Amino acid sequence: MIKSTQLQRIAEIVMVLGIVFLCQPWVEFLHRYGLTVIIVGLLTFMFTGWFGKPDNAQDGVFDVSDHHEGKS
Repeated sequence: MIKSTQLQRIAEIVMVLGIVFLCQPWVEFLHRYGLTVIIVGLLTFMFTGWFGKPDNAQDGVFDVSDHHEGKS
């Protein structure tokens, strides 16, 4: 099964490819479906953020402190 972090990275790449498809003038097929590619990447990114659980998250809170509850 694919991890949500990997799926988010793939969605980011798909969105960037959609922008590249819109900006290139040579292949009409890519230019025509560039916006669709961006929307698919955006929806995938949003859904993985909503439904995917980060691998090392603790109750959805990201701990930036260097205090580890007495652990050395």
